Amino acid sequence: MKNLLERVKNISINEYTYSLPNNRIAQNPLDQRDQSKLLVYSKGRLQEDTFQNLDAHLTAGQQIIFNDSRVVYARLKFPISGNKSIEVFCLAPEHNPGDMQAALSRCGNTSWVCLVGGARKWKTEWLEMRSGGITLQVRIKEKVDNRFVIQFQWTPEKKSFHDILETFGHVPLPPYITREDKEDDQARYQTVYANRDGSVAAPTAGLHFTDEVLTNLRKKDIEDQYLTLHVGAGTFLPVKAQRMEDHEMHSEWMVLDRTFLHSSSLEKPWTVVGTTALRALETLYWLGVKAAEGKLSMESLSLSQWEPYELPQHYGRMEAFQALRAFTNELDDSVALSTRLLIAPGYKIRTADRLITNFHQPGSTLLLLVAAAIGEDWKKVYDYALRHDFRFLSYGDSCLLEMHSLPL
Repeated sequence: MKNLLERVKNISINEYTYSLPNNRIAQNPLDQRDQSKLLVYSKGRLQEDTFQNLDAHLTAGQQIIFNDSRVVYARLKFPISGNKSIEVFCLAPEHNPGDMQAALSRCGNTSWVCLVGGARKWKTEWLEMRSGGITLQVRIKEKVDNRFVIQFQWTPEKKSFHDILETFGHVPLPPYITREDKEDDQARYQTVYANRDGSVAAPTAGLHFTDEVLTNLRKKDIEDQYLTLHVGAGTFLPVKAQRMEDHEMHSEWMVLDRTFLHSSSLEKPWTVVGTTALRALETLYWLGVKAAEGKLSMESLSLSQWEPYELPQHYGRMEAFQALRAFTNELDDSVALSTRLLIAPGYKIRTADRLITNFHQPGSTLLLLVAAAIGEDWKKVYDYALRHDFRFLSYGDSCLLEMHSLPL
């Protein structure tokens, strides 16, 4: 375990980069979600198809697992003099950040940790916007490093903060999409199965799914299951450290849901939709390992960056999840927890047999995850995508990656 941890900490991010021309970054979604390209990787071979044919590449009787987090309109633009504005990007509630539903239900006032674009232009105590009979005011409570704690207050006070974001907010498109958000983005930067509000970035692998694709999977006896990890803005942070030891992995909140744990079949193969769903599943696996080792409690219901590399490595998926099921028998139906899991080459993925994902930024933790999933063949996959006009990043095309068979 010590050798594994040392190997991962010594990874140089320079080995996991590639040249991505700006014109290959998709700035807009396709007219139809399921018409995106699908690059299928299986046993070292590559095959190109269209996403609407996904069911042809999956076997009957397995399960497909989605992240059902819903993107909230987290960007607020407060006008100041002329055509200038100050942007407030909501990241997480100041208090009890794991309970996103309660935070969005607050009425009259709330405080959130935010990024502020143009903070130097903030000359008055309060900024204000009005629309449809609603008045929203914000002020800076405090600044911590590069983030701000922002106080929000509004009238009518009966409106919830969710209502406020729906009225004034903009779709939080990632920074590499260089245009302003449009009305179309409200639907297209959201999965068709989104259910629980809380993400400030879309789980983009799911953007290709349509009701028709889901129906075709169910006709093939492929059962859909849903868990929740709220995607944070940290997913776009580049790795600036030369070695991974010096990189601080961002934290994201997820839901430990007894319904999911007890309804998902541990015997069937799992195809996982997106890196966020995979991080959530792997986090659950390690919580199960901690439960099996007698090290899990409500006080330790979280996962740190390096913890998985220090825990025992011999547990199979079934054994770990059975231990976690037993632990959750004493819990409420669902409870929030945070994960800082870093999946990098050397890490063995325990939960997924296949991964559906988009093409990720050079030098990112998401690309490290792909390299952990399929090894050095990530270069073959990305080289093929670049040479065959695949579209990259959030609104880009997708790939289906088959991993080595895993012990149940």
